[in-house]
Amino acid sequence: MPWDRNQMARRAAKELKDGFYVNLGIGIPTLVANHIPDGVDVTLQSENGMLGMGPFPYDDEVDADLVNAGKQTITELRRTSYFSSADSFAMIRGGHIDLSILGAMEVSEKGDLANWMIPGKMVKGMGGAMDLVAGVKRVVVVMDHASKGGAPKLLHECSLPLTGKQVVDMIITNLGVFTVERGEGLTLVELAEEVTLDDVKSHTEANYALGL
Repeated sequence: MPWDRNQMARRAAKELKDGFYVNLGIGIPTLVANHIPDGVDVTLQSENGMLGMGPFPYDDEVDADLVNAGKQTITELRRTSYFSSADSFAMIRGGHIDLSILGAMEVSEKGDLANWMIPGKMVKGMGGAMDLVAGVKRVVVVMDHASKGGAPKLLHECSLPLTGKQVVDMIITNLGVFTVERGEGLTLVELAEEVTLDDVKSHTEANYALGL
């Protein structure tokens, strides 16, 4: 069976290392906060000016003033700090974030990322994704392997406007995990439980090597 959203987030959480400063994008990546492995101490950063985010709150813990960059309610920790959005982006642009876990609409076989807009659709703005992929040390993408209509999202070349060129280091989908040699290509290194190589091949346009 393909992984569900929480299983994808749990797999992404395995990429967290003790002491990391980590930014979680909107969508599936926000679920990573609930799956941080035991014994791993990371500090989660949000573009709207929060360092030290806790997991999502239970109903009786909700504080409407505590939200992440995706407008979702979150919890704070004893070590949480707050600051301006300008300081937050200085932290990102200055290379102080070890890992960013982002969603995507398309990823190319060379590691190009498209995740900020679909032409013709109303968007509020590009958000912080372009800063993140330019300033963060490592970028992991978590997304469904195909669109709701069944079209592949791992492509030879992205058709949507790019967020960044050759910026992705790893791709985690509901079918498996790919590592990315930036500018070179993809390698399939892990399959979701009961997913076959044929399942991946039939839903992937991009070329990739096998590293299972």
